[in-house]
Amino acid sequence: QSQLVESGGGKVQPGGSLRLSCAASGFTLDAYAISWFRQAPGKEREGVSCITISGSTTNYADSVKGRFTVSRDNAKNTVYLQMDSLIPEDAAVYYCAAGLINFCSASPTPYDYWGQGTQVTVSS
Repeated sequence: QSQLVESGGGKVQPGGSLRLSCAASGFTLDAYAISWFRQAPGKEREGVSCITISGSTTNYADSVKGRFTVSRDNAKNTVYLQMDSLIPEDAAVYYCAAGLINFCSASPTPYDYWGQGTQVTVSS
C-alpha cells in the first residue's frame, strides 16, 4: 500500500517547461532522501537529481544542471522536479525514488520505493 505516484509529464516543445510531482501514499517522505531518475528507450536509466531530507543538499546530473530544480514540501508529502529549457534529449520516462539515507545518491541501489514513472516528451 506504500507507493509513490509521479505526475506532471506530458509533451512540450524544446525550450518549454514542465513540473513533475511525486506524491507519497501510505508513508511519509520526511525521513527519506528523494531522487529522480529517467530512462529513454534504448538507454540506461540515469540519475537526474537528488534532494536530501531537509532539502539543504541537492545534486544534479551534468546534463541538467542549470535547467532543472528539485524541491520538496514535506508537509505536503510531495517532491517536485521543475524542468526548464527542455531539450529533446530530456525525453524519457521519469521516476521518483525514496530512500532511507541521509545523503544524496545518484545510484538506484539505496532507494526503497519507486514510482511508476511519468512520460516526458520534448519535440517540435
